[in-house]
Amino acid sequence: MDDSRDRGTQPIDALMERWGLGNHDLVDASPEQLTHKQVQRARKGRMLTLAMMQKVTRSLNIAVWYRLTKEEREDYFEYFHKHLFNYAKGYDEGFEDPNVPLMEKVRGRDGKIISREA
Repeated sequence: MDDSRDRGTQPIDALMERWGLGNHDLVDASPEQLTHKQVQRARKGRMLTLAMMQKVTRSLNIAVWYRLTKEEREDYFEYFHKHLFNYAKGYDEGFEDPNVPLMEKVRGRDGKIISREA
């Protein structure tokens, strides 16, 4: 079997852990029919197309957005696919996540969904 499409565990995996998100959270938040299998492939490093990377990224941003208060949303830095996948064009291994303080707040309230309204 050709392993050239398997890229190992991706940065999205650790990011989801730090936000307290599971695969189902992304699937549930996605307006684009994202599946559990697609999220699992993204996390475990199966190489995805650009369109699929962007779909997963949008779902992650939406899932996080639902967990933030209105005030926290103003400070939220939206992720791009280059922040989540180490094989994406423009990936920077030294990227420092500006959302760390927000992550700690969200984890402190057990990842409870605040509001699905924009």
